[in-house]
Amino acid sequence: MDDTVDSRVGKPVFTNRLSCHLPRFLSFFSNLFPFAIGDLFIFGSITGVIVYPFYARIRKKLPWKRILLRDGEYLLWVYVWFYLAWGLNYSQPNFYQRTHIPYTAYTPEIFQEFVDDYIDSLNSLFVPVKGIHEKQVRDEAVKLYNQLSDSLGVHRPPFPNPRVKTMVFTPFISMVGVTGSMGPFFCEFTLNGDLLPINYPATYTHELAHLLGISSEAEANFYAYQVCTRSQIKGIRFSGYFSILNHVLGNARRLLSEKEYADIINRIRPEIIELAKKNQEYWMAKYSPLIGDVQKLDIRPLPERKQNRKRKKKLFGSDRAVDFVSSMESENRIRPIKKTFISALASVFVPIKAIKDKE
Repeated sequence: MDDTVDSRVGKPVFTNRLSCHLPRFLSFFSNLFPFAIGDLFIFGSITGVIVYPFYARIRKKLPWKRILLRDGEYLLWVYVWFYLAWGLNYSQPNFYQRTHIPYTAYTPEIFQEFVDDYIDSLNSLFVPVKGIHEKQVRDEAVKLYNQLSDSLGVHRPPFPNPRVKTMVFTPFISMVGVTGSMGPFFCEFTLNGDLLPINYPATYTHELAHLLGISSEAEANFYAYQVCTRSQIKGIRFSGYFSILNHVLGNARRLLSEKEYADIINRIRPEIIELAKKNQEYWMAKYSPLIGDVQKLDIRPLPERKQNRKRKKKLFGSDRAVDFVSSMESENRIRPIKKTFISALASVFVPIKAIKDKE
């Protein structure tokens, strides 16, 4: 089967043909239900795999070999389903190949310039976000992903009104520290029901990126940031900047002297510092250290772990970085973008400088 690359945006023909029609059908089917059927499927599968051996042994008197073979066969078909429904996205070209932008290395000068521009933009764009406007966020996300599709190598939304679901097990998910997820089995994306208004736009656009075929967490954060900071709606735009504040400060604290770091903190508006503290307190009150340790287990699919190992030598420090954004700046590929719009972020972040206008 042909696995050539679409020269327009670097999307593989193989994944376009095979992982486009089935996900569309599954997503359409999922949209018929108001709840996350993928969550229930995963819960039912785990429960079944655990309970079935006891049922088959005690009630059916089956030998253990046959029981384990049946459990294994079921898990194998689940694995196949995962890859056919969404997992083939792991085989698509990486960000640089999709956008034809060469890699540009991080430098301390770029970091310092980024911090200055980022704080200026964060302060100037501050606005209290007092409510979650789901339709508004959805419409903006769909519009902007359609605009970004060609230039940033991401698929367009398959439907004009993609339906986001609330996680079925929200209280437990908050204990683990997860704010959203991509349900690969039915191609639906879900959000934590405990999200605060300031978290909602950035988390929505992040999970929508996964629905559009972005397998990397770092890249999903990057696309979410790019979408939010391009919005003309102030609350959505500020959510994009605020979503990376902790990552920016974490890197600044590690890279800069104590005085330089203190100067950065002093430059941030008091309202934003207070908002960050309340946001952290809110999520820490829900987080369970015992259950949260589950997050330390590397249960990601093998292709994603391989992607991380391949990228590790390029990344700065201990962070998983979206270092490709600095490459975009050097190529000056994104248009039109105001100078106050910064390019950078990751699930763990190495900042880079602002993207300049292309006149």
